[in-house]
Amino acid sequence: MRTRSAVHRPTPWQWLRYALGGGLPAELSPWVLADTTGPGWARRHLTRAVVQLLPVLVLCLVVVPVPVAYRLAAAFGGLLMGLTFSIAFMTETIEHRVAKAGYPAGTAARLREERAERARVERRAPYRRDGAGSFD
Repeated sequence: MRTRSAVHRPTPWQWLRYALGGGLPAELSPWVLADTTGPGWARRHLTRAVVQLLPVLVLCLVVVPVPVAYRLAAAFGGLLMGLTFSIAFMTETIEHRVAKAGYPAGTAARLREERAERARVERRAPYRRDGAGSFD
């Protein structure tokens, strides 16, 4: 069994700052790389996007003096539009985060591709194809 080296996580305030586009201390650089390349990286990216959109959505729901149905429709439409843009620029945003953490440009994409290739090789391995019980 492989053991993972201990990667320190940011505090909740550091994570909030990171989610809003701020940098993290240098000792958290390995965490940034793991956050942007590990399994679930796209889901975490979208979570950060929702956190960025939240203040505007709350203002739209609370401050705008129109009926609630209009505010909800505007907030939902704004959320969809924001997430659409976030998805469209996901890889660029991720690479920018990784570069801010001190890694060369393209590091996140390269690591994700290497992991995907390893997974493809693993799926095609003979012991996977033939099953565990076929040791003729």
